Amino acid sequence: MKHLLPSLESLIRTDCTLITRTELSAYQDRHNSINPSPVFIDYKDGRYGLLQPSPASNSTIHPYNQDLIDVGTVNAETSLTDVSLVFSSCPLAIVLRDDQPVGYITSGDIIQAAVHAHQCLEAYFQTTLETLNPDIAITLINEEGRVAVWTSGAEHIFSIQKEEIIGKPASDFFPIDRLQSLKTLQTGESVHKMQHRPRQNMFVLINSNPVLLDGQIIGAVAAESDLTTQMRLHNELLQMTNKVHHLQKEVAMLSPSQNPYQQIKGTSPAIKSSIETIKKISTTKATVLIQGESGTGKELFAQAIHNAREKDGAPFIAINCGAIPGALFESELFGYEKGAFSGADPKGKKGKIELANGGTLFLDEIGEMPLEMQVKMLRVLQEKTYFPVGGTQLKKADCRIIAATNRDLKKMIVEGAFREDLYYRLNVVSLDIPSLRERKEDIYELTQSFLHEFSLVYGRHIESFTPDVFEDLLKYDWPGNIRELRNTIERLVIFSTDGEIRREYLPPNIYTGNQEATSSGNTGDHSGRLEFSGEVFRAKLDECERNLLIQALESTQGNKLAIAKQLGISRATLYNKLKRLKL
Repeated sequence: MKHLLPSLESLIRTDCTLITRTELSAYQDRHNSINPSPVFIDYKDGRYGLLQPSPASNSTIHPYNQDLIDVGTVNAETSLTDVSLVFSSCPLAIVLRDDQPVGYITSGDIIQAAVHAHQCLEAYFQTTLETLNPDIAITLINEEGRVAVWTSGAEHIFSIQKEEIIGKPASDFFPIDRLQSLKTLQTGESVHKMQHRPRQNMFVLINSNPVLLDGQIIGAVAAESDLTTQMRLHNELLQMTNKVHHLQKEVAMLSPSQNPYQQIKGTSPAIKSSIETIKKISTTKATVLIQGESGTGKELFAQAIHNAREKDGAPFIAINCGAIPGALFESELFGYEKGAFSGADPKGKKGKIELANGGTLFLDEIGEMPLEMQVKMLRVLQEKTYFPVGGTQLKKADCRIIAATNRDLKKMIVEGAFREDLYYRLNVVSLDIPSLRERKEDIYELTQSFLHEFSLVYGRHIESFTPDVFEDLLKYDWPGNIRELRNTIERLVIFSTDGEIRREYLPPNIYTGNQEATSSGNTGDHSGRLEFSGEVFRAKLDECERNLLIQALESTQGNKLAIAKQLGISRATLYNKLKRLKL
């Protein structure tokens, strides 16, 4: 490739004469004129010399004089970057292979090859920079903190022309404490999709990496996409969000959506890739294993796979493998015949597999399934049949099985906690759900959706959402993923009694502002700021949530499926809430 340095082998010349010291006189006698190609002398001790032409006045008598120039040697396999020192005494060098001379190289050829490779690399580099998305600013600073590269995207976002900034310190144009690339240059710290403020009134999403050469930092490169307009428009959008969501809900009631992926919020590349995978999966009835961290919405994806494939009314039966005692697991999954064991329903009971016939059985937290049940589950997957507890008649398992886990099943296999054969039976098709920190650009859309949901639940009309709140939401890593974001937005709505969501309403682990005022653990108004501790907030939130769930249980006569649909949450989430609140 032209932009790479060529191999030394490709630059070897062979148009030369090689003689020994004892052959020198005879060679001079035979040649009355200068040989156009170089003549090398082999000293036979690993050293070589270059025969020089005589001065012009003596050239007709002695074309060559006795003064020899020492010539360096280099191995044929040597990299071109390591041959510069060989030309210290002579612009030519002997090339050896297996300690035998095979030709020579010239410093001129090396320089020409290096310059040509550099020119090609520069052309590729410049073209690549100008081909990048114009909405992304690429900046490169050198080891002195001066701007070396400034793309047209940077000109557009920061309104600074190349001619004004190239070669000048970046700190002349931006506050030093807001220069992430300068911090990267000084510390070697890399950042990825970090929300950043290069100026007081500007928001960007930044990636930054140090430029390394021989283990030393020689510069830093930053890629920034502008979020300022989005942040500015967000407050305006909030004014219309409630009305739009209300109209959407009314329309949805009149004409149910035909889009099975509508409940999956987000437009990031990571979430789009997951949806594309679902579309491929949904064309078959293959067993699916969904993997992802806790709180990423695995049941939501399972529901989307089901909705895309099955007909309206087909059952979607979810079972949380971690919430069922081992002794009851078999009867819960396979059902039981009447009189199967004492204390059982005398009429018998259908298991989850039978209830899912013609639809989908979703096995959440499959890694928590007891080992003895894993053997029986393997038979269901292999044979598509099973026996109910206490039954003698073989039943057919006519359902699609989707399993999900937040655990490392391969590690569990090594530890003997999960069967390898079951893993491969479940993992016919796998789907990895991205964590929220891998799709932070979706936080805007998810936040709006949760704001609408909880503004209706708690009767709060949200009028403003300060940019500082979004700054903290984007900086946080979200170990609890979407579930944690949802709970955080619920908290914000609860405390926004005046319709304004403020930064100080954030949980202490997310809030990055001045937290001295929140350290006392009290609630109240102090210098215009609210003070409250995590315990007080949790108690208030639990009280509100408990009252709402009690009302929902009474209004639906205890129908948990109806409550989950009404609240727009999965049944697994509802069960966890009921368990935590002891309802």
